[in-house]
Amino acid sequence: MRLHGVSVGRKVRVLGIESTAHTLGVGIAQNFPPYILANEREKYEPPVGGIHPREASRNHAEKIGLILRRALEASKLTIDEIDAIAVALGPGMGPCLRVGATAARALASFYDKKLVPVNHGIAHIEIGNLLSGFEDPLIIYVSGGNTGIIAFKQKKYRVFGETQDIALGNLRDVFARESGIAPPYIKNGWHVIDLCALQSQSKDVIDLPYIVKGQDVSYAGLLTSALKKLKEGYKLEDVCYSLVEISFSMITEVAERGLAHTRKEEVLLTGGVSASQILDEKVRKMAESHRAKFFNVPPAYAGDNGAMIAWAGVLGYLSGVTIDPKDAKIDQRWRIDEVDVPWRG
Repeated sequence: MRLHGVSVGRKVRVLGIESTAHTLGVGIAQNFPPYILANEREKYEPPVGGIHPREASRNHAEKIGLILRRALEASKLTIDEIDAIAVALGPGMGPCLRVGATAARALASFYDKKLVPVNHGIAHIEIGNLLSGFEDPLIIYVSGGNTGIIAFKQKKYRVFGETQDIALGNLRDVFARESGIAPPYIKNGWHVIDLCALQSQSKDVIDLPYIVKGQDVSYAGLLTSALKKLKEGYKLEDVCYSLVEISFSMITEVAERGLAHTRKEEVLLTGGVSASQILDEKVRKMAESHRAKFFNVPPAYAGDNGAMIAWAGVLGYLSGVTIDPKDAKIDQRWRIDEVDVPWRG
């Protein structure tokens, strides 16, 4: 059997740790069905305001032992049956990343396991490839800290377009918080922004900035203008509707441009924001209009999770991508296009 160009004659299992932001996750994956054995996580959500890195990291440090134990119990494995430890070393919030890195270094050193460094964004992409069965998709990666149009080319995932300031998920969370409708940000599986937008009676798009620059987008001005409209007396539901329509149309437009440029035949939507049914519908219709296959990563694997780190760890481990624990340093700004991807192409 071969998987993305990697020989997988030997069975391996990898434990992955995710702690880049508000989610602490531990997953276990293997290179034969069923590929995912465990996907345990705990999400830190402050009672008020946004995520404070120090508070989130303290939560992760307190919970890491519990989540590790839950993952091993779910997989029905012992740590001795694990071949390697994988950990997201970036990008993300420094204090949060350090919790995962410290735990991974300790596990690898104490139990004499190989340590696999994983880029958080690469993990989002590869779990999508696994679940979709896609070989070479155009990737729309949208989350709280990342927004990009990505495709594989010449041994790396290349960024064909990205946000020039804040990420799409950050736009949504900040507006929800500043407008007073969050936290919590998610209710019944829906982001509060989308729920608010559905309540709009007029369904008329308010005049807000639509900023697309080539294959890049800019969301900071849209956020500022939307908050200003609230102060001017516009109804919250109508502003939410306009914010959703404009922000999603922007990312769909640059994705379509990327699809036309790369001539890919598959479109993969991944990252926490991909859970939006409104965005799913827009991107799905765009892909179908170009006769491209479309797949949206299920919510359990779209948001930050340990299983995606474990799976990326499997691919890295089989390709010889390991690191000495003492060299496993975090990188808060580790870009996807800086990472070699030896298991592809």
